[in-house]
Amino acid sequence: MNQSTGITSARGATRREFLKKSTLAGAALAASRNLFKTPVYGQTQAPAPPSVVGANSRIGVGYVGVGLQGTLHISLQKEHAKENNIAQVSVCDLSAFRLAAAKELVGGNCKAEANFEKLLEDKDIDAVTISTVDQWHAGAAMAALQAGKHVYLEKPMARYLGEAFALYDTVKKTGKVFQIGSQACSDAKWTKARDFVKAGKVGKLVLGQESYMRNSKGGEWNEPPYVMAAWMKAEDLDWLKWQGQVHDKVPYNAERYVRWRKFYPYCAGPLGDLCPHRMHPLMLATGNPEFPSRVVCLGQNPVDADKNTPGAAERDCPEDVQLVAEFPSGVALLMISGTVNQLGLPSVMRGHLGTLVIGANSVKLDPETITDDIDPETISNIPIEAIEAHEKNWFDCIRANSVPNASADLAIRVQTVLSLAEMSNRLNMMCLFDEKTRKITNGEGKEVAAITYGTLPKS
Repeated sequence: MNQSTGITSARGATRREFLKKSTLAGAALAASRNLFKTPVYGQTQAPAPPSVVGANSRIGVGYVGVGLQGTLHISLQKEHAKENNIAQVSVCDLSAFRLAAAKELVGGNCKAEANFEKLLEDKDIDAVTISTVDQWHAGAAMAALQAGKHVYLEKPMARYLGEAFALYDTVKKTGKVFQIGSQACSDAKWTKARDFVKAGKVGKLVLGQESYMRNSKGGEWNEPPYVMAAWMKAEDLDWLKWQGQVHDKVPYNAERYVRWRKFYPYCAGPLGDLCPHRMHPLMLATGNPEFPSRVVCLGQNPVDADKNTPGAAERDCPEDVQLVAEFPSGVALLMISGTVNQLGLPSVMRGHLGTLVIGANSVKLDPETITDDIDPETISNIPIEAIEAHEKNWFDCIRANSVPNASADLAIRVQTVLSLAEMSNRLNMMCLFDEKTRKITNGEGKEVAAITYGTLPKS
């Protein structure tokens, strides 16, 4: 679920090769209740008392969802287990095949649970890495927080906005360390860009732009590693539980299982799978991440590339999206993402007095001609983004009880932008947002309920 963009990184290429060569695929876990208004499955009990992790204590880690991304986290954390002083305690997945493979990958005395609620009862586990299908992100994370566990949650924060706020409120209530899995937030080029902005080197920030672009002849998420394997059968997992809160439930379908990113009930497409990796660091670089005041988004399917893969179902989600978000401070952010052309936009932060151009491993400050008070400056040879660095930041923050690089405060603001973008595109409307009331209105000032499970067809 991460990697390259308009700016290609070696790390992204390495990760993509890992995924293509992996024999596992997709992540999943499940069950269902309405999380839109009721955090944590309607539980009323107080959160579990926080576990205390000392500076030298070993952190016990559990893994919920061990498909492609979950397997990658297991592999990287195993590789760096000694330096992070962690123990890989238990793995969990609804798929018997994936569960057995993950247990073997960890080795040793690793436990395996098909039920994530059972995993969360394990007192040897201090923290969980969650890499499920999107409709289970918020639910699994809230359950883990309520169980007293720290959480690393793959992006996006949630499938829909209501459950994202329920998760955000749970993070605040429990006080656990929460990291969203957008590793670019632990990439120094973005924090250096933020420092330039906060130091006034670009003057008043007016516009930021980013992109995440891909291209594939057979349609994104149809080609390896998103192939249907012989073991992907109804008998391998609890399909009803996998679907969770999804309103439009269907009989077991192997394509929906492995290529779920194509289908609206499980994912917002590029807005859910690709944009979060660029929107998180872009908003971080503003120096003061805000809730949006207005969001507009367009989405198209100009190629219909699914037809190039025999037997592939036509996707629900767009192949191309373009979103613009405006914020109370006056800054606007432009994000484009697509799966039918790989050339992206330059990563740029524009200010009234200067412009920041963010390269693969550099940040360049170009003063505007209207000022003599700012000198050109370039910072080079910045290490490129790495998932393991983002994971280490999470572990370090657990020990220090500090705020990680991609905190819940950043994640909820990003998720608001992305959720409103999906609403804008699917409902053909401009979305205005009031952060105090959490209400959405259209351009005529009429309140519009946030979409959630069952609101629209294909949900």
